[in-house]
Formats: sequence, structure tokens, C-alpha cells
Amino acid sequence: MPMSDLVPLRLRGAAPAAAAPDEAVTPARRLAYVETYGCQMNVADTEMVLGLLQGAGYARTEDPAHADLILLNTCAVREKAEEKVYARASMLAVHKARPGVVLGITGCMAEHLKGAIRQQAPYVDVVVGPDGYRRLLDHVESARGGQAIEDTQLDRFETYEGLDPARAGTVTGGGAASDAAKGGTGGGVTGHITIQRGCDKFCTFCVVPYTRGRERGTSPREVLRQARAMAEAGYKEVQLLGQTVNSYRHEDVGFAELLRAVATVDGIERIRFMSPYPLDFSPQVIAAIADTPKVCRHVHLPLQTASDAVLDRMRRGYSYADFRRLVDALRAAMPGIAITTDLLVGFCDETEEEFQAVLRAQEELRFDGAFMFVYSERPGTVAARKMPDTVPDAVKQRRLAEVIALQKRISSEIMAAQVGKRERVLVEHVSKRSPAEMLARTGGYRAVVVPAGAAVVPGALIDVTITRATPATLFGAPV
Repeated sequence: MPMSDLVPLRLRGAAPAAAAPDEAVTPARRLAYVETYGCQMNVADTEMVLGLLQGAGYARTEDPAHADLILLNTCAVREKAEEKVYARASMLAVHKARPGVVLGITGCMAEHLKGAIRQQAPYVDVVVGPDGYRRLLDHVESARGGQAIEDTQLDRFETYEGLDPARAGTVTGGGAASDAAKGGTGGGVTGHITIQRGCDKFCTFCVVPYTRGRERGTSPREVLRQARAMAEAGYKEVQLLGQTVNSYRHEDVGFAELLRAVATVDGIERIRFMSPYPLDFSPQVIAAIADTPKVCRHVHLPLQTASDAVLDRMRRGYSYADFRRLVDALRAAMPGIAITTDLLVGFCDETEEEFQAVLRAQEELRFDGAFMFVYSERPGTVAARKMPDTVPDAVKQRRLAEVIALQKRISSEIMAAQVGKRERVLVEHVSKRSPAEMLARTGGYRAVVVPAGAAVVPGALIDVTITRATPATLFGAPV
């Protein structure tokens, strides 16, 4: 999945008017502080963990100095993310000087490194992988009794059916959140539903199948239950999540059927999904997106590389020509659809000519945007075991800089072409630029800054005319 920037995301709590400050919480009520690193799946898992904690009587705090429980929900896709978590855990360990404070690391890094975490960071009390959250509260209490806990057993059947995530306005909090966190939770505008956990693809560079286990789909009944709950709570948009979300299947229901079913939920105005796998993008799924107005005209379609030889070494299962035909089919069915991607440079033995194929693909396919990375060897993957990391770091960084520069130019041209167009946008939250402005998004997930007003409030769907553009942001005037 695309990563945010592997920086901590503090999920938004209650709206300021409804939130009580930490000092107002009954002293007997425990407080939890949670930071989230990584992708949208991790954000969704944090929302679920916060729901569990809320049900157990915890309130949420934005200040770890007040917390009885401190959790870092982590990513393992890149080594840099793990280094950040270790550094942050070391900083937060100072709060364990207060009696009864528990410090835990959860998520993909916990699963990936297992016992190595407590060897390097013995001050961590609880290590819980992505399939152990149902047992988290018991583990925290055991840790308070002096027992160090590691729960990293994967479960082929765990989908967390029946567990409700924390919704906006249901936990004590407040304070500013990063743009990535706001985009994830939307402060009551956008909510997540994890429809599929795990991955069966086993790409040679990817650690996800080893940290999240094998693919299993959430039942359609549970997905619809969560969608209706979100609509009742006032959410306008749902984002369906899965490591390869369009691979979804539960008994005789596939992803196309699920998209159409979620679109029948009254109150939900927009549906997004993240991230599909090119091989599983069937004509039925394309038709479901094209025929269902509530499904946003945006697809994040990870290419990774455009060299067939590198794609084969990555074990992606498709050629560049296959990928190009899919892009053509999406654009033929939905002219104007926004397509974003992932690009990974510097994979094992990547030659200069193989890298140049990436630049040619960027020019040919003209993605709206891209998450761009250099290859980072992850222990336990096929590549780490069998493919030496032969590309020098300086070469990787030079290639990444070229990819970024080219994508910035292409994205700028696409954004500039939006000026003068009329767009329907969903207002998300106050802009970082000014309290007099709001951030909204088009169906293509392009950010639009609009003046605040009586009708321009979070959750509102409004029509705007695009008046100007920067490489990353559009500016609009309400129609």
C-alpha cells in the first residue's frame, strides 16, 4: 500500500467543542496515547484499537505525559520506519517513571521483529502483532503486573468482525493532527472499513505477507454493518481497505458486488478503496466503478517499475504492457479518472536501461501522482534471502530524484489543466493555511482549498470552480 511519509499520525479525537481537556477526566479513568506510523491499514487498525480501549473505559489523551497506556502502532515496509519507532519509543520510555504506565509496540513492526524488539528496547512492555488486538487489554493488565508480553501469532481467520472503531467525537482528545491523519479520519467525514486482511501475492521485495498473514475477506454482512454505522454517525465517505483490496472475496461475493452493495447505504455519499492489485482488476470491477456514481473516479494502481525484467524479479505477475492495457481500459470506461501509483527504484540488479523504462512510463501514462521510494531490503523476504542488493545507495538516490522531478512536472501540468473546471468536492477540515479556509477533495482525490462559509463545513458536498493551481493543491470558489 502507499505509505504516508512514515511519520507519526495522531488520529483526531473529539471536535474541540465536544472534547473535555485531560484535566477534566475523572482521575479513576485511565488515559491512552496512541501514535500511528505507516499506511491507511495501520490508521484503520488504530481506530479499532481506540474503540477497544474506549469500551474498556479508557479516554484518549494527546499528551503522553498524562497517559497510563502508550502505544506505537507501527509499519515494517521500510527500515527507516523501524528506526523512527525505536527512537520514539526511547523518548516515550521516560513516562514509565510514573507508576503503572505501560509502553507497547503494535502492528507490522511488532510482527516482523518479534523478540528482537525487547532485546533492543527492553523498556517496551507489550509487543502485539496485527492479529493480536482482541487480546490487547489482557496483555496490558499482565504488563501492569510485571509480565513482559509478546503476542505475534498470525491468525488466518481473524477479521475483527463485530469490533467497532472509535468514531470522531467518541474519545477524549483535541489538538492538531497532521494532514495525513486528517485525510485518514476526516474528523467525522471519512471513515475506514477494512474489508480484507493479509496478502497472498508474495512479491519478492515485500514483507507484508509475513507481517499480516494470508488473505481473508471480511463478510459482506459485517462490511455493510460498519458502513451503516458510519452513515448513522454522520460520515459521508467510506474508504474500503485491503492490502490488495480488489482481490476481495468472501464465499460467493467479490469486490465488484461489494462495491455495489456499499453504494446502497443511505447517507454514504462517496466510496473509495485502497490499494488494488493490477492482476485482480477485472472487467467486472471496472464496470462497477463506472456504473456506480458513489464510487470515486480515482484509482491508486501500483506499477512499481516499468521494466519487464525487474517486474519478473519482483514477482509482480504482470508485464508493463499488461499494466498499460489496464490503464487504457480504466480511462476508456471513465474519461478523466485520476490514476496514482507506487514507483520503486533501485531494486536488485536494476540497470540504467531498466530504470529508464520507469521514466518512459511516467511520460506515457502521466500519473496524477505517485508514492516514490528506493528499494530497502527487508529481512525475511525472498529478495533478502536470494537477491543481493547490488545497486549502490548513491545511484538509488539519483534515480529517485529523477523520478520525483519528472512526476512533479507531470502532476503540475495535470493540476494546471484543472483551472476553470467545475468540480464537486467534499469538505474535510480547516486548512492548515488559514482558519478562514477549508480543505476539500474532488472525486479524483485532488486537494482543493476553498473559503470557509456557512455552507462550507466538514461533510458538505459543494460545487466549486477551480480558480488556480499549484503542483499539489487546487484553489476553488463555491458556485
